[in-house]
Parts: sequence; structure tokens; C-alpha cells
Amino acid sequence: MPDLILHHYAASPFSEKTRLLLGHKKLAWKSVIIPAVMPKPDVVALTGGYRRTPVLQLGADIYCDTALIADVLEHLQPEPTLYPEPEKGLSRILAQWADSSLFWAAMAYNLQPKGAAELFATLPPEAAKAFGEDRAKMSTGNMARLRPGDAAAAYKSYLRRLSDMLDDKPFLLGEVPCIADFSAYHPLWYTTRIHAVKGILELTPAVVDWMDRMKAIGHGSFEKITAADAIAEAKAATPKTVLTDSTFQDEHGIPLGSAVTIRAESFGLEETPGTLVAATRTHYTLARESEATGAVHVHFPRIGYVLKAVEG
Repeated sequence: MPDLILHHYAASPFSEKTRLLLGHKKLAWKSVIIPAVMPKPDVVALTGGYRRTPVLQLGADIYCDTALIADVLEHLQPEPTLYPEPEKGLSRILAQWADSSLFWAAMAYNLQPKGAAELFATLPPEAAKAFGEDRAKMSTGNMARLRPGDAAAAYKSYLRRLSDMLDDKPFLLGEVPCIADFSAYHPLWYTTRIHAVKGILELTPAVVDWMDRMKAIGHGSFEKITAADAIAEAKAATPKTVLTDSTFQDEHGIPLGSAVTIRAESFGLEETPGTLVAATRTHYTLARESEATGAVHVHFPRIGYVLKAVEG
């Protein structure tokens, strides 16, 4: 099997989710540290346009979005499962809520003025400005940001609901962690990094105890490599996905082999162009080729992404 290469940076919440997933699955991996803001030339060389963090690479296969990355890790290492029966569907729905509604409420609360001031206190002013401008560009479109007061109210309500789920069990849906736990953990983890705002978690001691259990999972075994090493691995490999579903599901009237673009629905709207080589019930795959990377396949989850045919 090709090496598992995670393109990430330390402060990225969704990267922390993936690092914990790798630790939970006890999978050895390689670490490529990428910039927090654009430009990200090495990432874009592999993805063709997608710039959100993290990205998982296996040889010449590039997997985007942690929802799909979790499925990849489940295929590679089925035990311990992220999707336990009979709560398999519930765990996915709860994870989707946590990666969206919970995440954006938490981040709006975390990055209120006093939180942002603490995060950037040791950095030059241009770093804070670059971060703000970068995230503003990613948020263009139909995405609305919560104001700090609204975010605080929502975040407190969500924390109480998580606490209620933990009244009689160590994890959200039972005795062992599932995908819902990893998705709910990472925005709260970001809160713990900011002294000015982390006191909100003390309102729900059961959540704090659960977070300690999640943190104890750790990141597993990894080694650092360079972006150049990762790109070389892509160029030396042949695309061969580990995803097992392959039946074509046509919802758009776009046949396989068509020139298309794929982008996220609401955050990070950069398009990835390529040739559509898979459109299954769970994911899309685009074939791309460049001098730098050779032939690669870039994979996206179906939910949360927009597929369009290239005109002309």
C-alpha cells in the first residue's frame, strides 16, 4: 500500500480531527506541513484547485474533505470501526452536524475579537491581516457568519446537548468513539487553545472529561517529509483508489469521461477541473495530469460538493 501522507498544519481543527482518526486506527503516516493561507502551490499542484485543509494522499490518489478521508481510513483499517451498528446512520448525521453547525458556531465564538487578539498576539500585524483576508475570500458566496453574541448562545446550547449525550456513557453514542466523536471534538479542541475564550467549556464538565478521553487517543506514529517528497511519490505512482463503491450514479446528466469542475458548496469555492472518472453514491473522482505530479486522481465526497460540466 502507498504511504499515507497528510498535508496539514498544526493549528487546523479539521487536521486535528484527521490526526486523531489516524491515531485511533493505529495507522502509520507521513506529515507534510502546509501554509495556513494561500498561496499553497504544492497543495494545489496535487489537487488542481482545492485548497482546504487537510488533504490525504496515497500515492497518486488525493482525497479531499475529512468526511471522505474518514471513509478511506475505514476501508484501510476496518477496526475499530468509525461507524458502529446499529447507530451507523446516526453517527454520520451527527458528524455532519458537528462539522457544520457546531464547527461554525464554535469558530465564530473562538475568533471573536479577544480570541483573535490572543491568537495573533505574537505574530506581526501582517500575519493577522493575511489570515483574515484569506478566510474572507474563502467565505464568499451564500455563507453567513454568526456574530459573537449569537455564536456564544448557540455554542453554549450545543455544549449542553453534547453534555446530555454523555450523562450515562463515555462517548457520544456508546462505550467507544465513533465518527461523531471525532467531528464534535475538533472545534472544541480549538477553543482550548485560546485562554481568553476556553472558559466556556467549564460550563459542561462532562464534555471536558470526554475531551480528555478523546485527546488521549493521540496521533499515532508519523514521520515528517517535504512537499517535494510527496509530489515525487505521486509522480512515481499510478492512481488506484481504495474506495470500494464504483457503480456510476448519474444525477446530473454528465457521462463519465466528461470535462467537469468540482467545488465546495459554501466555503472554499476554488474549482478543481478534470475528467470525471467516477460518480458513485458517495464520491466523485477527477483524473488530472501535470508535468509536476504526473497522472493523479482527485477524490471528493458527493455531499457538500457541486459538480458542473465544462461548457464548450
